[in-house]
Amino acid sequence: MVLQIKSSQQKPTVTWNPLPADFTLPDDPVENLQQPLLAAALTDALGARGYIQPEMLIGSNFGLVATVNKEVVVKAPDWFYVSQVNPVEANIILRNNAPYLEGKPVAVVMEFLSDTEGGELSVRSTPPYGKLYFYEQILQVPTYVTYDPYELSIEVRRLEEGKYVLQAADGNQRWWIPELELFLGIWQGERLGHNIHWLRWWDLEGNLLLWSSEQAQQEHQRAEQERQRAEKLAAKLRELGVEPDSF
Repeated sequence: MVLQIKSSQQKPTVTWNPLPADFTLPDDPVENLQQPLLAAALTDALGARGYIQPEMLIGSNFGLVATVNKEVVVKAPDWFYVSQVNPVEANIILRNNAPYLEGKPVAVVMEFLSDTEGGELSVRSTPPYGKLYFYEQILQVPTYVTYDPYELSIEVRRLEEGKYVLQAADGNQRWWIPELELFLGIWQGERLGHNIHWLRWWDLEGNLLLWSSEQAQQEHQRAEQERQRAEKLAAKLRELGVEPDSF
């Protein structure tokens, strides 16, 4: 005989309220030293390609706020994307966002796993809530990405009927992120003096979204090629007895 115990877990009551003025946001240290680099590179590529619009909110270590069973809960993902937020005054520095109340819900969240347990895959349903549980059951984020830079593995979860379901990669070991209409994958190379395995974007045609530094280098190479072609043409004209400046 198998003893069956009926679960007493109740669905949490979630409300969307402004963050209290006296609420102290957590200022946790960054556990993964690659986190700032990875997050900045993801955003830089989107900006360089012109994907970022003024109404969007893309952030890192930025508080996402919900009131769960009348208690304020804040989680600060390593990277997140919101398609539209309400306008704010120019002199206001944002440190948190209350989904549904201050704009559209969070569409994509990423967490970069640390070499110690950080709760990124925790389904703990009581305070302090596990991150997976918070993003799945509280915020109901459609796409949740976890990246382990030590094992070089990505897991992409999609919200299906209220539960996260792991997604399979395509033949190029990339994952489609529908909210951004881009593929996400791992790429090794150097940026800002760091040669690591980066998370990078590819478009529908399989083109890599370049960082701004790569775009600048590409433009420099193009300008140099044009200069060399012009010099060769000028030299050819001189051989023919024609002075290029006479045109």
